[in-house]
Amino acid sequence: MAINVDTVYKTVLLILNKEQRGYMTPPEFNRIATQVQLDIFEQYFEDLNQQLRVPQADVDYADRQMSIDEKISIFKTTGNATLNTTIANNPYWDLPTIDLYGTTIIYNQLAPLTTGQAGFYKLGTVIYQPTIGLPIELQRLPRNEFYNIQRSNLTASTLAFPTYLYENNKLFIRPTTIAANTVSVDFLRKPLNVQWAFTAGPGSSYLFNPLPGQGSVNFELSSTEQTSVILKILLYAGIVIRDPQIVQAAAQQIQQEEINQKS
Repeated sequence: MAINVDTVYKTVLLILNKEQRGYMTPPEFNRIATQVQLDIFEQYFEDLNQQLRVPQADVDYADRQMSIDEKISIFKTTGNATLNTTIANNPYWDLPTIDLYGTTIIYNQLAPLTTGQAGFYKLGTVIYQPTIGLPIELQRLPRNEFYNIQRSNLTASTLAFPTYLYENNKLFIRPTTIAANTVSVDFLRKPLNVQWAFTAGPGSSYLFNPLPGQGSVNFELSSTEQTSVILKILLYAGIVIRDPQIVQAAAQQIQQEEINQKS
């Protein structure tokens, strides 16, 4: 379940204004909130890597690896790769432009995303579906191995054991006899930019616009992250309004939460 953007913004304002420490405008909040969401999202992968090295409690709701994977699963998606034979002697596959849910996938993102778009983040599993039989996972290889193994009939890629090289958002798949429309890709998309949409109110005030399709975008993170989101936004807010007490208090609380989660 997502985190309501209006709840977070009003909580942040309440804490900032309690002792007249400053104010954060909606545009400032939107930029900071988007950055905080991305910070937390990217930290998932470091946390998961760390948890993979330690024993886990085999108990419902207490398995930390599974807990982190559930948070990442919000951003998991899949789509079909497209065979490109523009270069006759070196065909490649383009990554999906539309995922299973009809969302347009943007690579090398420069402009802000619009409704129905999502930014590509990380490649996952590449799957080949033969005409008969179960799906086959392709093995990813570095450039030197990818080309060298093709030199021998004993090690060359086959339809039973296909391989791929991933470069420049393209898949170079061997053997080249793999037919079009048989390769799918699992990948992660980026979180959507957070947006607290508003209209101008009386006295230079801001009125939240909660109507669907009017611009507001909630945090896509798990609802369990609400406290972390608020604390990290306060940390950035303290820097923006130059209040060292807010920075120090938020930083200490964030550090304590991280210790509790990893201990």
